[in-house]
Amino acid sequence: MNKAASQANAPQPIVYVIDDDSSVRAALADLLASVGLEVRVFASTRAFLAHPREDAPGCLVLDVRMPEQSGMDFHRQMEGLGLHLPVVFITGHGDIAMGVKAIKTGAIDFLTKPFRDQELLDAIQLGIERDRQRRQRDAAAAELGSRWRLLSEGERQVAGLVVQGLLNKQIAHQLHLSEVAVKVRRAHVMRKMQARSLADLVRLLERLPA
Repeated sequence: MNKAASQANAPQPIVYVIDDDSSVRAALADLLASVGLEVRVFASTRAFLAHPREDAPGCLVLDVRMPEQSGMDFHRQMEGLGLHLPVVFITGHGDIAMGVKAIKTGAIDFLTKPFRDQELLDAIQLGIERDRQRRQRDAAAAELGSRWRLLSEGERQVAGLVVQGLLNKQIAHQLHLSEVAVKVRRAHVMRKMQARSLADLVRLLERLPA
């Protein structure tokens, strides 16, 4: 599948908006829809958490001050909740210190109302792109982990010694195997890991989680 076809089949990004002000939610929904973005709006973080999220790249537009739970408090809890959406803060009561703190804790941007539409759209697009890249990295890591799990324990031992630079004869001596057995396991490792060369195998194994 070529790149254009892959992009055409990719899930459409979704922007989630959490703001207790219904007029703000409506205005943002109209703005985002006008540029072709899918949008879901919520009056509180609790309502957002109760809603099933689609398997698609996205971005969260989060109001700082809300009666049930502040956006800042929710942002701090997101990682523990398994939420990895990039966050764009919006507020009518922000200050420089609050904005700096938000950026330092990973927010894409911190916009004070009234902000220009293009400022928000640019921040959202950046957030979507970052989330798309994160999803691609996660998918690649999951695929690599699946390949690694196909290896037998003996094949994993051989793989570990191969990437250390040991020759087949040295591996055979260390594992008390014949060189033929090492060659067979090594071939299985290359095939199962889909490695084209020793250098490729090294790069793949370096990407495995510790």
